Amino acid sequence: MNYLHYIGAYALMIIEIFKKPTKWSVMKKLILKDIDDLIIGSLGIVAFISFFVGSVVTIQTALNMDNPLVPKSLIGFATRQSVILEFAPTFMSVIMAGKVGSFITSSIGTMRVTEQIDALEVMGINALNYLVFPKLIALLLYPFLISISMFLGIMGGLAACYFGEFATINDYVTGLKEDFIPYHIIYAFIKTFGFAFLLATIPSYHGFYMKGGALDVGKASTVSFVWTSVAIITLNFILTQILLS
Repeated sequence: MNYLHYIGAYALMIIEIFKKPTKWSVMKKLILKDIDDLIIGSLGIVAFISFFVGSVVTIQTALNMDNPLVPKSLIGFATRQSVILEFAPTFMSVIMAGKVGSFITSSIGTMRVTEQIDALEVMGINALNYLVFPKLIALLLYPFLISISMFLGIMGGLAACYFGEFATINDYVTGLKEDFIPYHIIYAFIKTFGFAFLLATIPSYHGFYMKGGALDVGKASTVSFVWTSVAIITLNFILTQILLS
């Protein structure tokens, strides 16, 4: 029953976000600020993790290829498939649930604790539209982050392959091109847009409706991360069944 209550309250929040929109002159500034906080501010951690995880995927693939009859190009193929299909869109989104999601929950939760949200509502402003809608728009650029993650993951694999002397660059590049299906890129970005929606709304829900004082902001951020991660993994399963089956 608690789960049904949670889903119902979440759905009502989504509807409220699009009611009584804030003036564009104000909204534009909020969107630009959220793009800076959520997208630009995440570039460093995305680049760092993607490069080294791509390297690890390549190293593990190479070390498990004991059969000399298996072509070295398989290293590039395995890295490409792992990075594009799952690592970049899905597992990077789980990491972003901790980075971006916690930021959203704590910032909105702090406004709730300090009664700034109550002040907005007293002034006749739709607080959900004012606080959450800019984050939704900002995270429409989330696929940009994921495309960087894909690129750097593959480049990290190339670097590991070259410096570890597991295969030649030509073998790795051949593997990248081998049996490439462009639809896999489309599939990855469809998932990414779904995850971006969850990253913007679930942490906002936990921040907006939190109760208690300053200490409870941290608890709300933790709960937000758990729910967002579960939602991302569940949506990943559903979309994979629909789009790839």
